[in-house]
Amino acid sequence: MSETIFTKIINREIPADIIYEDDLVLAFNDINPQAPTHFLVIPKKPIATINDIKSEDREVVGHLYLAAAKIAQQQGFAQQGYRAVMNCNEYGGQTVYHIHLHVLAGKPMGWPPYQDTLKV
Repeated sequence: MSETIFTKIINREIPADIIYEDDLVLAFNDINPQAPTHFLVIPKKPIATINDIKSEDREVVGHLYLAAAKIAQQQGFAQQGYRAVMNCNEYGGQTVYHIHLHVLAGKPMGWPPYQDTLKV
């Protein structure tokens, strides 16, 4: 996998508003927030897309969600609720090819998240 902006954040080559870090993951506030609270949880291991997750990645992928829940508790919005979503490839809305969990909170979330503009 080629280096991404997230690799540069992990390596501290570019700045980010980091809110959580442990041995497996890093979390930071999104630079283009779509909700009052919007942060990303990324694995330190580079994995390009959901399609590239291997069985040996189970621990790190599960850990993304454990970190998201821990941060939600720490920031005080866990009980009120939040959305955690991961995009995959172009039609899924993925723009950085290093898997990342979006965590959005601070307002009611509707469903579907947006109206599709493509006709099938």
